Amino acid sequence: MSDPRVTLARADLADAALEGQVRAERFARTLPYRCAIPAAAIRSAPDAAAEQWDQLLFGEDFAVLETGRGWGWGQATRDGYVGYVRMADLAAGALPPTHRVSALRAYAFTSAHIKSAPVGLYSLNALVSVEGEEGRFLKAEGSGWFAREQLEPIGQFESDPAAVALTYLGAPYQWGGRESLGLDCSGLIQQALYACGRACPRDSDMQALLGEPVALKALARNDLVFWKGHVGIMLDAQRMLHANAFHMQVQIEPVAEAIARIGEPAALRRL
Repeated sequence: MSDPRVTLARADLADAALEGQVRAERFARTLPYRCAIPAAAIRSAPDAAAEQWDQLLFGEDFAVLETGRGWGWGQATRDGYVGYVRMADLAAGALPPTHRVSALRAYAFTSAHIKSAPVGLYSLNALVSVEGEEGRFLKAEGSGWFAREQLEPIGQFESDPAAVALTYLGAPYQWGGRESLGLDCSGLIQQALYACGRACPRDSDMQALLGEPVALKALARNDLVFWKGHVGIMLDAQRMLHANAFHMQVQIEPVAEAIARIGEPAALRRL
């Protein structure tokens, strides 16, 4: 059966691209939008109080299938997650992304000068379409001027996911979060792999299919440790980094202590 988390289909309506694959009363084509704010919630229902399932970061595409009451129901293009996003948080993007934010977080500015008013606070892996440059600054479509040092061209990536994940140390735990100001366990893994140019699904059970099995005694840097509904990344043979609700932040913990507290892992994977 299709996974509803990543299948843009309901009994009454489905994406036209799924015709012949799922059952629905009606099929329609999506309309392309792009996240226009630093981070936008993807929610379980068209309600600001509904559970946050995922987030869009600035510049990420969201294919909208249905709109109503200020909300759009659709699918995130980057990780495939389906849900509801405020239409006010979306905009049409004319240019394809040319760069990604390579700093943990970065301001844009209203003009090509650090003394001008800051715009946003954009997180690592946000996507930027550069439409102009002046000195050390690059102008982003739909935003302001970024310092060149905090952007990398699309196609230039990091090489060590654990090192990327470690930059989030101390970030608050946020269910469904992917932003640098707060994220959850699978969001941390996804962000670390994105920064290294690797595709990564959103939830930990999906991520547990990545890579190959590895033995507990053989754990090494960048291996992933999974429990039901949770994941961490190894920094070395003994220490794990994870965003967790026990510490309510991204924290380093000996994997043996985590196992004693949580239980035996459900899977151990080497990327």
